[in-house]
Amino acid sequence: MSDQPWFSGWRLTLARIVSLIAVVAITIYIFSIRDQVDKLESYGYPGIFLLSILANATVILPAPGVALTFTFGAVLNPIGVALAAGSGATLGELTGYLAGFSGRGIIEDSPTYRRIDAWTDRYGGWAILIMAFIPNPLFDIAGAAAGALGMPIRTFLFWVWIGKTLKMLLFAYAGAASIDWLINLLGSAP
Repeated sequence: MSDQPWFSGWRLTLARIVSLIAVVAITIYIFSIRDQVDKLESYGYPGIFLLSILANATVILPAPGVALTFTFGAVLNPIGVALAAGSGATLGELTGYLAGFSGRGIIEDSPTYRRIDAWTDRYGGWAILIMAFIPNPLFDIAGAAAGALGMPIRTFLFWVWIGKTLKMLLFAYAGAASIDWLINLLGSAP
């Protein structure tokens, strides 16, 4: 009997290839339906959830997820908006994680990978939480590093959800406050 785990060798290589194909297919699909996004907006919280998945599932191509959260925070309950957007964003980030998992052998020698590897080794999920909380278009790199490092997917999703939901909560409340500010400004106009 071999001491090798079941998910190694050719099975691991196949899983990485399938993951890479899935990431590319998801990105192409999201890009192809970009004109239909306005239809999802009419569905309230489920629409926010789906839009947030789409906005965060694209690898490299930017999508306006935070702007949608800001806008919906102005018209719906900011806590509900943050929960829907944060949950959708978390699931969308699986594409970055899968890209890292599939490309582990490719990125292991890059300086960025080594820095994120050291930071994640030192701080674990807290590093993922902070990177998910800070609004930046480069979170895909953190997700890819987590996938390449072999961080358990449940751990990755847990810390991403906390970071993304807190970030979305700030943007949803900022959207709600902007409407109140605008109403007060217009109400006090001569």
